[in-house]
Amino acid sequence: MLCRLYLNQELISGTRIPLPHDQAHYLRNVMRLTAEEPLVLFNGKGGEFHCRIEQLTRQHSTCLIESFSDINREMPCRVHIVQAACRSEKIEIVLQKATELGAASFQIVRSERSSLKLDGAKLMKRMQRWQKIIIEASEQSGRTAVPEVHWRHRLADIDQRGLCFTLHPGTNARWQQQRDNIAPALDITLAIGPEGGWNTSDLDRLTQNSFQSLSFGPRIMRTETAAPALLAAIQSISRN
Repeated sequence: MLCRLYLNQELISGTRIPLPHDQAHYLRNVMRLTAEEPLVLFNGKGGEFHCRIEQLTRQHSTCLIESFSDINREMPCRVHIVQAACRSEKIEIVLQKATELGAASFQIVRSERSSLKLDGAKLMKRMQRWQKIIIEASEQSGRTAVPEVHWRHRLADIDQRGLCFTLHPGTNARWQQQRDNIAPALDITLAIGPEGGWNTSDLDRLTQNSFQSLSFGPRIMRTETAAPALLAAIQSISRN
């Protein structure tokens, strides 16, 4: 398997580009690559670039972009995850696994039962870490796009697109009844509650914003399990 790296810059076939220090260190000391070996770069704008490493030393690291492949490995249905803020390690699991499964974007939102509180410099540092996790999952899984993650202080601030569902146990609206609506959808927004689930005021707010409650099977999933499970199910029936 070729090593893949994300670079947030313009990439053009036939050009020679320097590799950032941290990326060069990774290639040299972790992947044990050397000059003349192949490398794949992508910038999240679609497709990927096939390259050849020219130099890979502590002082100079460059590669030559040889060709562009207009390949698309994204889900035909764009699934946007709204994850209620919970323990940081659980959020990291959601971001990593849902990125691997094709999520289009993430919003981490405070809810009535959220235990995680972030602001200022602490929030900025955490956002940088979360985006790094997403980038690494995109590199590993062969994504040609890189989802963005946003922090929302209130449920009222979330951005919703297409069909909107919130996973909530005990509701009468079941997955089997929504399959025909979900299969042709271009965009779906999934709101996942925190540990302990949404409380009544959260559910009322989501209902006012046109979210439909959805039950996914007879068992209650952990908050970090719900988004990956729904993504896999949507991918299996998407008709676009």
